[in-house]
Amino acid sequence: MKFLSDEMVSGLLPAEISSFPSPVPTQIVSSDEYLPAPQSAQQHEVEARLIEMSDRLAQHQGLSRRRFFQTAAGMAASFVAMNSVFGRYFNVSEAEAATPDLANQLAEAQSGQFIFDGHTHFLRDDTRLMGFVKGREAVGQFGWNKELSGKEQTIDDLKFNNYVKEIYMDSDTKMVILSNSPSDVPEDWFIPQDQVFKTRAAVNEKAGSKRMLAHFTFTPGWDGWLDKVDEAIERYKPDSWKGYTVGDNTHKESAQHPWHADDEKLMYPFYEKISKTGIKNVCIHKGLFAPAVAEKFPRLLPYADVSDIGKAAKDWPHLNFLVYHSAYRWVGGNPADAMAEFDKTGRSSWTSDLAEIPEKYGVTNVYGDLGQIFAWTAVAQPRLAAALMGMLVKGLGPDRIVWGTDAVWTGAPQWQIEGLRRLEIPDDMQKKYGFKPLGPADGPLKTAIFSGNSTRLYGLEQHAERVKHDRFAVIKAEYQANGPGRSNLRYGYVSHPV
Repeated sequence: MKFLSDEMVSGLLPAEISSFPSPVPTQIVSSDEYLPAPQSAQQHEVEARLIEMSDRLAQHQGLSRRRFFQTAAGMAASFVAMNSVFGRYFNVSEAEAATPDLANQLAEAQSGQFIFDGHTHFLRDDTRLMGFVKGREAVGQFGWNKELSGKEQTIDDLKFNNYVKEIYMDSDTKMVILSNSPSDVPEDWFIPQDQVFKTRAAVNEKAGSKRMLAHFTFTPGWDGWLDKVDEAIERYKPDSWKGYTVGDNTHKESAQHPWHADDEKLMYPFYEKISKTGIKNVCIHKGLFAPAVAEKFPRLLPYADVSDIGKAAKDWPHLNFLVYHSAYRWVGGNPADAMAEFDKTGRSSWTSDLAEIPEKYGVTNVYGDLGQIFAWTAVAQPRLAAALMGMLVKGLGPDRIVWGTDAVWTGAPQWQIEGLRRLEIPDDMQKKYGFKPLGPADGPLKTAIFSGNSTRLYGLEQHAERVKHDRFAVIKAEYQANGPGRSNLRYGYVSHPV
């Protein structure tokens, strides 16, 4: 069984072959965790304007549309189209889209920025979607990695090598954390725990430096779960911990072990144990529980919000609590409803609650991760993306927000990186809500979000220099000179056209 039932999946399309292959998605792309919202009228208009603009500019530059979309100018064109529909939220001009030299110059100037993506996943093994499999097979034929040529690829090879291509070659990402998701059904884990750490070892060996960190997924309430934590400390030496308070996120209908982070009897022995190891970053999945999901799984609703985070953080000040997805509730819901909630109340469930924890509990060890929250809102409601960034910076502080993309579900994460680099909170929103400007792409705030906060959390402050000359850096230079370029594929589901 998948996150989505067979009945639900039958009503969706594989994003790999069914979504418009623009640099920035023009409709919501979901993982198996939630239903994608249909393309809105505004997103349809963005797509139409982008088609017109790209055809005109591509012809002028002597390129096909596909090739244009792989260029820095093509990426800029996507944000120009979005600004023309939603309003000016992204720092971009049509001159950048129309002038390859200018676009390349700007992209090159930013390409060395250290990007630490704290929230990534492997591709799912959904062999029923043959377009998805063929997309993976193509990776071995592109020639971007000479080790692949002439070698028949297994599904694990394709999954691994496509991940490396999309993350490290097709984006400015320099370091990642490989995440996971547990299930009461052993075969329904995203990745077996052992494979997570084998993957970490393989990536770092191939790179010749530390390019990947990895979570150990802890499962409170399961038989022998604390013994497995002891085993992980000794055997895997995880970089941090990851848990789902709803328990089995795959099989919500039968989840047996939901838990609260402030459950003193269940969780405090775990915190005490890990506090002695120095592995003190506790990453907790929250949110992604839109009203329709809550209606279907009401017993899990009390475990999906952040009402249990403040006390746990206050009681364990030497641990860091990283709230994944920043507890954003509306993923899987209607983005227009989420926007309407903010416009009416100035709040967003449950991200506003998260942002208020430091002041309410007097703590400085609670962090917000941007995985899915940024991707979902930036392409559907950029004004909401700006609002969420404003409330997180105002409440948590600029030093307690961490970058994450949930890639590779939505393809190579470069478009999300470009989105945050270009995003600014409009003046009217700054004045009304007391939000600070986000500033330039390489300014102190965005630099802290992209890497500074995570490198501090993981003790990697000096690591940016080390990756500049490793094997991945050499491979990427060759890839950029000779490779096929970014595929602009997404790896998930989209809704049928309305």
